[in-house]
Amino acid sequence: MLIPPKLSLYIHIPWCVQKCPYCDFNSHALKSGIPEQAYIDALLEDLDQDLLRYQRCAPADHGQPRKLHSIFIGGGTPSLISPGEIKRLLDGVQIRLAFQPDIEITMEANPGTIEAERFAQYRQAGVTRISIGVQSFDDEKLTQLGRIHGSEEATRAARLAHQIGLKSFNLDLMHGLPGQTLSQAMADLDQAIALDPPHLSWYQLTIEPNTLFYSQPPRLPDDDLLWDIFEQGHQKLTQAGYIQYEISGYAKPEFQCQHNLNYWRFGDYLGIGCGAHGKISFADGRIIRTTKVKHPKGYLNLLKPYLDHETEVSTKDRPFEFFMNRFRLIEQCPKQDFPDTTGLPIATVQPTIDWAKRQGFLDETEQHWQITERGKLFLNDLLAEFMADEE
Repeated sequence: MLIPPKLSLYIHIPWCVQKCPYCDFNSHALKSGIPEQAYIDALLEDLDQDLLRYQRCAPADHGQPRKLHSIFIGGGTPSLISPGEIKRLLDGVQIRLAFQPDIEITMEANPGTIEAERFAQYRQAGVTRISIGVQSFDDEKLTQLGRIHGSEEATRAARLAHQIGLKSFNLDLMHGLPGQTLSQAMADLDQAIALDPPHLSWYQLTIEPNTLFYSQPPRLPDDDLLWDIFEQGHQKLTQAGYIQYEISGYAKPEFQCQHNLNYWRFGDYLGIGCGAHGKISFADGRIIRTTKVKHPKGYLNLLKPYLDHETEVSTKDRPFEFFMNRFRLIEQCPKQDFPDTTGLPIATVQPTIDWAKRQGFLDETEQHWQITERGKLFLNDLLAEFMADEE
């Protein structure tokens, strides 16, 4: 029997000041002002339609709707939306879905001066956690990445986040940047650590299709240098008291991102806004994935539905989807999570688990599975076996 898991909400704000050359997210550079009032109205109507379509999000407890565990407002640059409209949005969400008492509400923000000065107002609007897109503290690298802020603004934004009473905040930092040396990468990390963020997302720049960097590739560090950067950086973060809890996520104790954890633990989430994705589980065994209309003009067209398409996750695809998410996490995976969130018996995947143990990719106890260091290095091979199991 499938047990509907925790429920989160993702809200997509599609606009940014300019498109970064590495960005493959659904974001659109501003050509005029943001129709923020119309867009917030549309987001709440989108949520209304989801709640009606999915019967109050597949209630799990005696027919009562599940309470929201977390909210993540991503983009684009959500901090381009005024604090007043963010408050109207969050108030509107809470009217429609009850919040857990300890709900985490994250908003992505640009460290530019105008947005940083509004951090306190976002907190008053209900935001409990801000994720600041720093990427680098090297002004030359920021220019190469197409960022509109400088290192001083990034530093100021982080210091301000400490001052305004947020429960937590995150710094986004990239490594493996064009022409980056080991010393430059470590200098970036040293500056981030000195700012003492509760959470740090430290991830490698990758070149994605449909980006400017894909059509005009910059020269990136080679694999040996990338490994040296990761190895020394990981040691530096560990010594500074950060715990790696997922592939690119480091946090001080008790400051892990609850929204991301729900993703990787194969939890449920509604997705509203341009191109937003959702996943909803039902007690009758169905798992539905949804995608919303991608372009702002189409999304704001009142004559069209917000839902672009929905698909049911087949039983043959569920093992791969479950482990693809769970293996992003460093933590042990309770075995019971597999039948609870996929509706399938553990026997479905036991032959693959046994193979993975023989390869040294997984450890198994009576209650848990744990990916090994070797398993992380051969993650694609490991996940491919879960796909092969189902063909």
